[in-house]
Amino acid sequence: MAEKIVSVVMPVYNEEKYIEKCIDSLLLQDYPIEKMEWIFVDGCSEDRTVELLQQYQVKYPELIMVFNNPHKIVPYAMNIGIEASCGQYIVRLDAHADYAKDYISKCIHYLEHTDAENVGGVAETKANGFMGNAIAKMLSSKFGVGNSQFRTDGESGYVDTVPFGAFKREVFSKYGGYDERLVRNQDNEMNFRIRKNGGKIYLSNDIHLSYYCRDTVRGIAKMARINGMWNVITMKLCPGSMGLRHFIPFLFVLSILGLGILGFIHPFFWMLLGAELVLYLLLDALFSMKQATNLKEFFALTILFPIFHIAYGFGSMIGITKLFSKKFRKGNYVNKKI
Repeated sequence: MAEKIVSVVMPVYNEEKYIEKCIDSLLLQDYPIEKMEWIFVDGCSEDRTVELLQQYQVKYPELIMVFNNPHKIVPYAMNIGIEASCGQYIVRLDAHADYAKDYISKCIHYLEHTDAENVGGVAETKANGFMGNAIAKMLSSKFGVGNSQFRTDGESGYVDTVPFGAFKREVFSKYGGYDERLVRNQDNEMNFRIRKNGGKIYLSNDIHLSYYCRDTVRGIAKMARINGMWNVITMKLCPGSMGLRHFIPFLFVLSILGLGILGFIHPFFWMLLGAELVLYLLLDALFSMKQATNLKEFFALTILFPIFHIAYGFGSMIGITKLFSKKFRKGNYVNKKI
């Protein structure tokens, strides 16, 4: 049996819609298949995800392993997969994506030719249907997601975080595994811990993947709300791991509410609120025009931007209320060694 150089670890949950396309893109990788192992960690899926994985496992028994994650959330899945792996490099992938044929080989190349301990690439956001495509364009806009370089075609170089990531194995023995308290932001926290301890994160714009986002207004609003909530919780549990850009929607929503209330004290605050909303709507129209390919898409984007931002900011307000609950009062970080 060939030595396994690369261990792909992929958390999965109800990925019936995406898993086959994802695996098929991995089968086209130009990195030698005999030097890889693919570890799928399933969070108790309720669809055909495990059945489909087992079908591939029958075809590739020396390549594919499937584990169960009774805790269901991503950090547990990653720690289970890393503990079961034997590769020199750990490549964390997502089933909601497919990957360029040189994705893994380029990740390994940059791990070997830079001093980075984690390497990632640029994610092209895709979706299905008219509304899904509009949402994908919103998530690829700086007005939509801020200065998130891996979503907005950033230049190659050292960065704060990358999507998913390819790691040198020793990262997890030096800095510990994924923080199992975090339902979201576990990648941000892991990258923060690497940087905090002197390590580097490298983004290469010639490493490419396609990520499939939510394709309904309800779905993207829910995602924004949950992300906004977990940004606040993560900030409390792991101080320093979240950047200012993660809280801009919260400040936006807070300013609308605050100025609206202060306006009852003095009308000047209503004038400030009006100026803020006019500026926001102008930016909304400008970036929607820039992203849209037709009039219908333009109007969809002008609605999607505020829905996304307000849901995100509202989620952060919910997160603040969570901080006062007993569950989140203790914020000392305890990481799990692997």
